[in-house]
Amino acid sequence: MKRFYTEAAVEPCEGGFRITLDGRSIRTQGGAAQIVPTAALANALAAEWRAQGETIDAAMFPLRDMADYAIDQVARNRAGVIETLLSYAETDTLCYRADPDEALYRRQLAVWEPLLVALETREGVRFARASGVIHRAQPPETLARLRERLNAQGDFALAALQPMASLAASLTIALLTLGPDADIPALWQAASLEELWQAELWGRDEAAEARRQQRGRDFAAAAEFARLARGR
Repeated sequence: MKRFYTEAAVEPCEGGFRITLDGRSIRTQGGAAQIVPTAALANALAAEWRAQGETIDAAMFPLRDMADYAIDQVARNRAGVIETLLSYAETDTLCYRADPDEALYRRQLAVWEPLLVALETREGVRFARASGVIHRAQPPETLARLRERLNAQGDFALAALQPMASLAASLTIALLTLGPDADIPALWQAASLEELWQAELWGRDEAAEARRQQRGRDFAAAAEFARLARGR
């Protein structure tokens, strides 16, 4: 599609902020009014429109796509989104370790354990750890507390948590990105620990590394979306 507008601007409106293209407000891909909660996020969305060339590249709208997902999907099915997010707590990668006599276990303990402990301390919960891949149920009280935590999040935060939890296979890592001092690159490195370990042992595969880096960019974009939606 050829670019059909000259100017992308931001306007305050009832319920938040909206982006206009040559004075006309934008609608989501589902047809709803695209209203976002903060000026910071609205300005970032407008920047995506301004960055387009003569031909519009849909791949250059990661923030817009998450905003549309928040409005079109999360707002209409919060309970379903929260249940999906909780499934990443029930099978959280950080809780599943190698056998204690393996070198990988020591790496996992050094990198993953501090992250789990940080979330446990912050949320007042306790995760069950296991060696191997056999499923081990998480305590019901932990899942109940995390459900409360997720219910307290706005639609835009949930829209960001969904891709981050999926990419990291970990609700722990996704929730830690919401902290004010979150180190997003370090959290993605933690999520990639086993891939990086295999690469150390057997050598890097260029295609696999390219996929990992793309997932890392997607993870960082979702974390940035969450930050902007909080107005920071």
